[in-house]
Amino acid sequence: MATSVPTTHPDHLATRDLQFHQVEDLLRLQKAAQKITSILDLDQLIDKVVHEIASSFGCLEANIYLHDEPRAELILAGVCGCTTHEKGQILKVGKDGMVGHVAATGKMRYAPDVRRDPYYIACEESTLSEVAIPLVVDNRLVGVFTASHPELNAFPPEQLRLLQALCNHVAVAVQNARLFQRERQERERMSREAHEARVIQQALLPKSSPYVPGFAISGLSIPAGAVGGDWYDFIPLSDGKWGLVLADVSGKGTAAALLMSATRGMLRSLAEAGCGPGEVLARLNDLMVQDFPSGKFVTMVYAVLDPASRKLTFANAGHLRPLLVTNNGARFLDTDRGMPLGLAAGGFSEVEIDLSPGSRLVFYSDGITEAAEASEEEYGPARLERHVVSSNASPESILEDVRSFVNGAGLQDDATVIFIKA
Repeated sequence: MATSVPTTHPDHLATRDLQFHQVEDLLRLQKAAQKITSILDLDQLIDKVVHEIASSFGCLEANIYLHDEPRAELILAGVCGCTTHEKGQILKVGKDGMVGHVAATGKMRYAPDVRRDPYYIACEESTLSEVAIPLVVDNRLVGVFTASHPELNAFPPEQLRLLQALCNHVAVAVQNARLFQRERQERERMSREAHEARVIQQALLPKSSPYVPGFAISGLSIPAGAVGGDWYDFIPLSDGKWGLVLADVSGKGTAAALLMSATRGMLRSLAEAGCGPGEVLARLNDLMVQDFPSGKFVTMVYAVLDPASRKLTFANAGHLRPLLVTNNGARFLDTDRGMPLGLAAGGFSEVEIDLSPGSRLVFYSDGITEAAEASEEEYGPARLERHVVSSNASPESILEDVRSFVNGAGLQDDATVIFIKA
């Protein structure tokens, strides 16, 4: 008895072959999407997309136009295979070709025979079919993708569906890359501005230590960021006297630096009038109460040194107490009255001291005493006192001692010192 051999129906073979190609296409889509979504550089992404798709689909040409929403324009950002147009070509939304039409309607347009399509604008002579697909994210047009082929009706329905699915990934990738590009440009702009602000701020600090017979005076300021709110100055006055100032503006960064610059200008103008420290601070405070934004203030210690008499007179506007070291020991100097500048009207008392040979006087900001290491223990006034008592103490050695104390934690606030040695 003959045994019949089962045969596979041709329709079953065709179905299985179609399923195989669909799986193959999906795998290709997944692989392409993974490559695309991992690229954040916009130019590199667009170049990758047009070349990969042109190669994978045997296209004569592939392009990506990016949407300039304010101008209602589409700008050619990526091109592969086109000998007519270069990057930068501009098309108008709703006016120019298949690209403009697709941008206006938000729908794919396929021209199986470009010679019969009313929207097609001739490009490569050998192009016979073309598809334009909108790139859309959250119902917002990002751009338009186009692909051209030298054969008639070269994009069957399954390929068009595959291209549409791929363009969904392309749209998201382009949107992410554009956002990343904008953020990078903004960071670079802010970095440039911060650098320029730092250069300007550093230019406002003394270029060198003043020459004062019988005294060695030096200063140092290290901002915690690009710019800071600390400031010190040496101001030449009449009769060989010198104005010495160290100030700390509330807040940090650019805002503090702007207020610091304004304060510096006002103080220098008032100091040159030759008034005592208490009167200078009172007049400065009146101006700042009127002009400063609410809640902003400045702490400041301002002194006038008379080298001839070896006397120094200072007033303190809410700043840290100066540290005086003499042969009799070290002590922090108090004043009776003096609230921070810019908060409310008030007076400022003065203290006069004799700077005998060998004595040292230090003005400093809270970036010194409040510098903290990992356990949050602060450097503190006591450590500052122990360091300044050393005969080799200087602004540089104080800052080095503070850095050593924080042990890699870094300075969290601007750190400034004026060191006066008789």
